[in-house]
Amino acid sequence: MARRVAVSTGGGDCPGLNAVIRAVTITMIREYGIEVFGIETGFDGLLGRGGARVRPLTEDTVRGILPEGGTILGTSNRGTPFAMPREGGGTVDRSAEIIDRLQELEIETVVTIGGDGSMKIAAQLLGLGVNLIGVPKTIDNDLLVTDVTFGFDSALQVATEAIDRLHSTADSHHRVMIVEVMGRDAGWIALHAGIAGGADVILIPEMPYDMQAVVSSLVKRARSGQKSSIVVVAEGAIEAGKGALYLDDRASTNTLAKRLGGVGTKVAEDIAEACGADTRATVLGHVQRGGSPSPFDRVLGTRFGCAAAHLVAKGAKGRMVALRGADIVDCAIADAIREPKLVNPHGELVTAARSLGVSFGDS
Repeated sequence: MARRVAVSTGGGDCPGLNAVIRAVTITMIREYGIEVFGIETGFDGLLGRGGARVRPLTEDTVRGILPEGGTILGTSNRGTPFAMPREGGGTVDRSAEIIDRLQELEIETVVTIGGDGSMKIAAQLLGLGVNLIGVPKTIDNDLLVTDVTFGFDSALQVATEAIDRLHSTADSHHRVMIVEVMGRDAGWIALHAGIAGGADVILIPEMPYDMQAVVSSLVKRARSGQKSSIVVVAEGAIEAGKGALYLDDRASTNTLAKRLGGVGTKVAEDIAEACGADTRATVLGHVQRGGSPSPFDRVLGTRFGCAAAHLVAKGAKGRMVALRGADIVDCAIADAIREPKLVNPHGELVTAARSLGVSFGDS
């Protein structure tokens, strides 16, 4: 059994991270007597010039953090230890330093909490002999093999509440309201929030939209006497035959990915130009990542954390906890990153939305 274990949070923050940290720490200490340490700012915390930024985690240090959003350890989504920025330009592989630091600290296993990017880094470190256990985290809900990732439910509640609030002001002014939500490659937030919030049009990355089809559906609603319409757009949604929209022109690199943004405003402008509708765009942005986790995410994060601790105690390596139906199971990290979990354009959720008259801009 491992004697010293470290916990790391990587990638974008989301509600529920602290629930996992708390569950891992308490379970390790109480049930197995294992020392627990927290690595600050993801794996970057092992690469500082002044030494590793690692601190002990105790029952006292995790007391009261269950309802807090974000992560007490900090996080980073700006790169990978296999391609860190080099002074003067370019990148350098610093993964060997991670291994050295873990050996110096006598850390035998790392519980890494993260999404697709973090799990890919974990898979590479596994290949170098680092013992890791993964916990799936992403508001995008796009990790394979788990039914749900924690953070998704909290983000969904924020998006749905925003849509609910926009309905009343849209009706009052007879407007078309466009709501841009997160979702680079996967449209789970847009799809679920759109259905839950009674949206009339939902645009997601998996289904390129035709603006003429979007406008036609809105005009049809207006002619039938509907005073307003709600359009939910994932940030990664693309118009057929065109590419995604970005906030800047930075080249995509291993350390700085181009930032998506602007599709909500563009859709609003195109609708107004095509049919003269009074349109307004609301971009939810990082508000979806912040705030206290929902009860569902607190419970799921806790279950994931306890399960990860038990896997460590059993000597498991390269496994990731996951939710399958009502049960917490584990799978190979490699299986979780084989491909992203995307919305099926012909799946039950899309079919249900169509049955309610929702347009996806494709017909």
